[in-house]
Amino acid sequence: MSRALLVIAHGSRDPRHAATVHALVGRARSLRPGLRAETAFLDFNGPTVSQALASLYLSGVREVVALPLLLTRAFHAKADIPAVLSEATGRLSGLSVRVAAVLGPSPLLVTALERRLGEAGLGLTPAERARTGVVLASAGSSDPEAIAVIAEIAREWRHTGWCAVRPAFASGTSPTGFSRTEDAVRALRAEGVRRVAVAPYVIAPGRLPDRIAAGAAESGADVVAEVLGAAPELARLLLRRYDTAAAAAPTLPALTA
Repeated sequence: MSRALLVIAHGSRDPRHAATVHALVGRARSLRPGLRAETAFLDFNGPTVSQALASLYLSGVREVVALPLLLTRAFHAKADIPAVLSEATGRLSGLSVRVAAVLGPSPLLVTALERRLGEAGLGLTPAERARTGVVLASAGSSDPEAIAVIAEIAREWRHTGWCAVRPAFASGTSPTGFSRTEDAVRALRAEGVRRVAVAPYVIAPGRLPDRIAAGAAESGADVVAEVLGAAPELARLLLRRYDTAAAAAPTLPALTA
């Protein structure tokens, strides 16, 4: 039975977003020759999830692993994606869908963050880590579970030798103690941190990553990394999530005609 991977991204009016998503999925394909991997978007870009599933179905695919291209389990993962998948599969008799876990948290994502910091010019030696504070800047969320995950990643990352790691959020409602990128940079400076780097915990460019970069520039961060993008670690993580889901029972069982 033919099987495919469908990577579901949020979408953006910014053309860099879709281009980055396609580059990431293309990298995953190159790591797994023979894997059919397609992309769909929840908003702004095409194809939609319904269109992508219909196209796969017409080509003979009867098993799909749907992978949310998200770093945390927030509203899109909990509500939007299950709803659109359920609605689309209801019209496609015999199609089964397995929904993979979101990408984060994962050690591979931390490795990708450090890759981007290194590419931005930050030394990653023990001595450099010891004098550098990092702002882990995520897009943000109003979901407490997602916020807690970001805070936990920051706490764990701090144990790898950085003198401080502080979470920050570009949007959403955050509890007291969490802040915007520029506030987090200034707080680290006030604590006496000599060197401050901003690591965007974001997959693709767009409005919120631009807000992170602007906040970093406004507050005088020493190093600002690029978004995670099509980092090889992300491509490998996509395949790990695919393999795990493919071995599990269908989330949305095949319907009979």
